[in-house]
Amino acid sequence: MKIIVSEDIGRLPGRRLDPDDRFFFRCHAALSCFNRCCRNLNLFLYPYDVLRLKNRLGISSDRFIEEYVDVVLRTGQFFPEALLRMSTNDERTCPFLTGEGCSVYPDRPDTCRTFPVEQGALFEGKSATSTPVFFYRPPDFCLGQHETQMWTMPAWTRDQEADFYHRMTRRWSDIRRMLASNPWGREGPKGPRAKMTFMAAYNIDRFREFVFGSSFLKRYRVKSILRKKLRRDDEALLLLSFDWIKLALWQIPSKKIRLTRR
Repeated sequence: MKIIVSEDIGRLPGRRLDPDDRFFFRCHAALSCFNRCCRNLNLFLYPYDVLRLKNRLGISSDRFIEEYVDVVLRTGQFFPEALLRMSTNDERTCPFLTGEGCSVYPDRPDTCRTFPVEQGALFEGKSATSTPVFFYRPPDFCLGQHETQMWTMPAWTRDQEADFYHRMTRRWSDIRRMLASNPWGREGPKGPRAKMTFMAAYNIDRFREFVFGSSFLKRYRVKSILRKKLRRDDEALLLLSFDWIKLALWQIPSKKIRLTRR
């Protein structure tokens, strides 16, 4: 998910797709480029991607991050990015690629789900919320773009079961934009608040332990019916984590969570 400000929208590569715009694409095993797009990637993982993948594999968030994620803090940034760690073979293939294709296909990341379209979050002026934008941008080697199957972006989103992924990714992009300005003060992006924020976003198991195993529910007001749901529903817990990050860092309350009165 590329974060885009309005003045840059015309300089981005690819063809911007409005809802009624059409594009051609079909991927299948008969194409000579099949699975070529699953090699040597800088594939960004968003919080919902990690949640779905670790559940698909039946492992903890800790183990998934340790085995499959490179956490990269780039110069001049204030929050790290999570990239899928490629295999160590010569082609640096995706770790989930097999001879038959993607082994985690029903739970593949949002970026894979949207390909050959790239999505972005467009921020107008000082708005704190974004609107989705999409760009048709298949790589030159992709033969799927020459197939005859026609799509609109809404139809492609439905076909790829990507609507909820897109909504979760956009929620995260709103936070990422706010993290572009240093919220940490002197403690910096490697300090305790930054580590807690990364945990809340990317380590749903640890965040659940934090909610139910600390004084969290004494310090924050969460409705009892939601508390029960949070014990078993990872998606609801991730949405709460987004709201908690906004409250903890920028004092933005939500209907789900508020500071208790002292």
